[in-house]
Amino acid sequence: MFWKFDLNNTSHIDQLLDREGVTLRELMEEEDVLQECKAQNRKLLLFLSKDHCMQELVTLITEEPPADLEEKTRFKFPNIACELLTSDVALINDKLGGDESLLEKLYHFLEQEPPLNPLLASFFSKTIGNLIARKTDQVISFLRKKHNFISLVLNHIDASAMMDLLLRLISCVEPALLRMEVLNWLNEERLIQRLTELMHTGRDEERQSNASQTLCDIIRLSRDQANQLSEVTEPDPLLAVLESQENVAELLKNMFEGERTEASVVNGTQVLLTLLESRRSGLEGLMDLYSQGCERSYTVNSSILRAIEPHIKDFQQLLLNPPTRSAILTTVGVLEQPLGSARLHVARLVASLLQTCDLSICQEICRLNTMDLLLDLFFKYTWNNFLHLQVELCVASILNHSAHADLQNPGLIKHLVTLKIGVMATENSALAEGGRRRGNMGHLTRIANTVVQNLEKGLAHSQINDLIKELPEDCRGRWESFVGETLRETNRRNTVDLVSTHNLHSSSEDDDMESPFPNDLSIQQAFSDYQIQQMTANFVDQFGFNDEEFSEHDENINAAFDRIAEINFNIDANAAAFEACCKERIQQFDDCEEEEDIWDEKEINYATQIKARSRYSTWMIYPGWTASFGETEVSSSSAWGGSPQQDGEGPQDTSWASFTEFQPFSR
Repeated sequence: MFWKFDLNNTSHIDQLLDREGVTLRELMEEEDVLQECKAQNRKLLLFLSKDHCMQELVTLITEEPPADLEEKTRFKFPNIACELLTSDVALINDKLGGDESLLEKLYHFLEQEPPLNPLLASFFSKTIGNLIARKTDQVISFLRKKHNFISLVLNHIDASAMMDLLLRLISCVEPALLRMEVLNWLNEERLIQRLTELMHTGRDEERQSNASQTLCDIIRLSRDQANQLSEVTEPDPLLAVLESQENVAELLKNMFEGERTEASVVNGTQVLLTLLESRRSGLEGLMDLYSQGCERSYTVNSSILRAIEPHIKDFQQLLLNPPTRSAILTTVGVLEQPLGSARLHVARLVASLLQTCDLSICQEICRLNTMDLLLDLFFKYTWNNFLHLQVELCVASILNHSAHADLQNPGLIKHLVTLKIGVMATENSALAEGGRRRGNMGHLTRIANTVVQNLEKGLAHSQINDLIKELPEDCRGRWESFVGETLRETNRRNTVDLVSTHNLHSSSEDDDMESPFPNDLSIQQAFSDYQIQQMTANFVDQFGFNDEEFSEHDENINAAFDRIAEINFNIDANAAAFEACCKERIQQFDDCEEEEDIWDEKEINYATQIKARSRYSTWMIYPGWTASFGETEVSSSSAWGGSPQQDGEGPQDTSWASFTEFQPFSR
C-alpha cells in the first residue's frame, strides 16, 4: 500500500527558487529554510551565496531592525540570518571568509558607540567565532591588520558576547603553531594588562564582572591546553603574564585603591582564587584536601603568593569593616548586618592560601590572627553554611599541615576549644528543651571530630596536647567532659538517626525473616568509623568498600557467583504460604479448543464474555468481600444501565465483586 504515500514530495523552497524574481525574505519566511540549508540543498546554497544575498544576511545581523516592528517578530530575520551564516556549510563559509568586503561589513559593527544591542552582539560574535574555527587563516590575517581590534572589543566588554569572542580566539585556533602566533599577538596587544585595568574600583560593575570572568576563563583554558598540547614546548604568554608578580600586584592595587566596593573586592578575589585553585574542582577538590592535607597535586607559582602577601592585612580589614549592606529578610528573621559576598570571598581566599602551605603566607595569617576573626564570624552567622565550609577547610588545613609543624596557630586551638565548650553545652541544653538546632552544628561537630582525631594521632597531636595542658584546669576539665560526653552523644545521635532511617526502609512484619542487612550494632560501628576516621588517600579501602567487588571480571566469568554460598535463605517463616502455593491445583489451558481464524468475517457482538479460572481465586479473596469469576454473559445494558433484576426479584447477580465492607489490606 506504499502507493498511497507521495514519496517524491518536492520542497516548497525548490518551487520558490524556480520562480523568477524570488527574494531572500520570501525564502526566510519558509519554516524549513534552515533545514534545507544544512541538508546541502544545492539550489538554495547557490542562491544564498550570491553577493546581494550575503550582503543582506550580514546587514541583518549587524544593523538594528526598524523600531516600529512588532517586538516578537523584530529580530526574527536577524536570528534566521545568523543561523544560515553559521550553519557550517562550506560554500557559505568560503564566501563569507574569502570576501573582504563582507568581513569589513562585519567589522564595522564593532565601530559603533556602546552600548551594543546584546542580541545583535551575540549574532556577530557567533558568526565571527564560526569563521575563526572554519576559516582561521583568512580571518586571523584580517583581524591582525586591524590595529584597534582589541581596543574595540574591550570597549564593548560590558556585552558578554565580546567576552565569548576573546575566548574563541584563545581556544578555537588550530593548529598549535598558529594558536601560539595568535597568543603572541594578543600578548603584544597587552590584552591581560587591559583586562586587569578594567578591574579598577571606579569602573562600571558590569564591565568589572565581565573582565573578571574573562581573566578566570583565560587562566583555566590556558592551563588545560598546556596539559593537553604536549607538543608545544613554548609557554603560554598570556598565562605567564597572569601569574606574574607585577600583574597580580596591579590587580590588588586596582581592588583596594579608592573606595572599596563589594563588586571590586568580589571580582578581583575571583581572579585570585582561580590563580590559586587546583585543576580538580568541586567535590573531588574537597576530597583532595582531606585525603592529602596540604599536599597539593600542583604547585602554585610563588610570584602569585609574593604579590598577595602584603595585602593580607587589607583582606583582614575587610573582615572587620566590610562594604556597607542594608538589612535583609531571611527565613530565620531580619539580618541587620549581612555577612556579604565580600567577606565570604575573603574567607575563601584565606582557605586557598592556607592550602598552599606557603610558610610566609601562613605565618602572616597567624600573626594577624585572621583565623580568630573567621571563627568569630562562624559563631555569629550560624545559618551561613557557605562560610562554615570555608572555616572548616581552614581548620583542616592547619591541623593537617605536614610540612611545617610550627605553623599551627596556638590562638586557633585555644579559641576553638574554649568557644566550642560553651556553644555545644548551650546547644545540648536547647535540644533537651525542644529548641531549634543551630545551622552551624554539623560543621561544628566535624571540626570537633577533626580536633579530637588530630589530638590522638594527627600530625600536630603533640602540639595540640601541649595547648590543652596549658588551659586552666576548669577549662581543660570542661573540654574533656565535652569530648567524653557531649561530642560522643552527638556522634551517637547521628548514628542512631542513620540506623532509624535504615530500619524504616527495611522493616518487615515477619520477625523471623532474616534481614539481608547487617545488624544495628554493625551499622553503628560502621558509621562511627566513617564519621571520625581520618580522611586519607586510601579512605575507600579502609572503610571496606571495593569497586572491583561489584564489577564484572572479564578473566573469570564465574566471579559474579563466587559468593553465592554466603547467601542465607530462610523460608521457615513462609512455609505455610509456600506449601499452599505448591498444593494449589493449576488447571491446564484448553488447548483442544478449535483455533479461530482471525481473518474470518464474523458478526460483531459488543456483549462481554468473561472467562476466569479458579486458580486466581486464592489471590482474590480479602476480608469482607469475595470476587466471583464464574462464566457468565454480561449484557451491555446490565453493565452500564443497571441490573434488570431489582427489588429482590429473580436471582441475584453474582458476577460483580461487592465492596460494601471492604477493609484495607492487612499486608
